[in-house]
Amino acid sequence: MAEDITNEQLFEFMTKMYSEMQEMKENMATKDDLAKTNQSIVRLEDKMDVNHKALYDGYKQTYEKLTVLEKKVDEIDNKVEKQDVEIRVIKGIK
Repeated sequence: MAEDITNEQLFEFMTKMYSEMQEMKENMATKDDLAKTNQSIVRLEDKMDVNHKALYDGYKQTYEKLTVLEKKVDEIDNKVEKQDVEIRVIKGIK
């Protein structure tokens, strides 16, 4: 059976293989492509790091402001309670 293969068939087969290998070579990433991709990834990671820090700083500032506001509200609440007690005492005296 192997003897039935002609030189022309063998040549066609090898030509087809060569063509497919060239297509594969064109589709494969080169070292330059990989280097560019790596650089892009590093840039994205840097941007993400900066954005993450900015978001964290914003969250921290918001939390600190909320804490200050809670303290003020507690102080006002205590004053109102104290005044309420004083009003009851004053009304009780009459």
